[in-house]
Amino acid sequence: MSAAAKGATAVGPALGLAAPPSVDSGSGTRAAGQGDERVIDRRSADDEAIAAMSDAERAALWRQRLHEAEAGLTRFLVARGPAADLKAWFGLKAEIFADLPMSSTHASAAWQRIFFRGQALMERFLVSRYGEGILADWAASIAEVHRTVEPDRDGGAADPVRRIARQAELYGSQYRVHVAEGSGPAAVASVNITHCAIWDYREQARSNGVRLTLASPCTYCTKAMSANVRAKGYEVSYQLREDRSGHGCHWEATAPDTAPNTAPNTAQEA
Repeated sequence: MSAAAKGATAVGPALGLAAPPSVDSGSGTRAAGQGDERVIDRRSADDEAIAAMSDAERAALWRQRLHEAEAGLTRFLVARGPAADLKAWFGLKAEIFADLPMSSTHASAAWQRIFFRGQALMERFLVSRYGEGILADWAASIAEVHRTVEPDRDGGAADPVRRIARQAELYGSQYRVHVAEGSGPAAVASVNITHCAIWDYREQARSNGVRLTLASPCTYCTKAMSANVRAKGYEVSYQLREDRSGHGCHWEATAPDTAPNTAPNTAQEA
């Protein structure tokens, strides 16, 4: 799930508003294991394939995420017309793309560092000028870029769910992918993240002196992932959870013609 902490150019974790202590639900959220999907008590073939991503594949995903975020911010500023602070934006871009990795050795770790630095700088740029509420507009702009640059893999609803799982894998999160059985592209798919390692990263960063501007990664992350799934043409619902295992979440993508009649999004953000 995406994002970084604020603070100078120090690499930091994702920013977002605090998750509530129990369950935070997106529209039409169903609990894990409910519905037509077959929940199995072992890693699925999807899980194994995602975990087997090579270092080069992981580096490519970090680069794509940085591209989506930076191009999304460019779109956001274009939409603001003459009000955009271009001098500050050009200076920020110079910082974002400074010291790019020149070697393929340990490329994933190097591009992860670049992504976190860029995410931190872009979040600081936006929040300091427009406030936390503007993150939803940025997420919507990123989703328009994501619509174009994220390949369609003919998996139906499983495609956006696998993208969420791939991001979870980058952080070392614990997750399980579920795809509704049947031939052809999936109409329903979900991923259950039982332990979100973004939170672990944030706490490590906090202990290393990184100043976190927002209380948790969840609000920005939920806005960004929801926008991405919708940009690909699917309905999306989510739950945020917190228990003794730590923080986690459950995401479900549904093809529009199979989506249940659900109430508006009632997620609580605090």
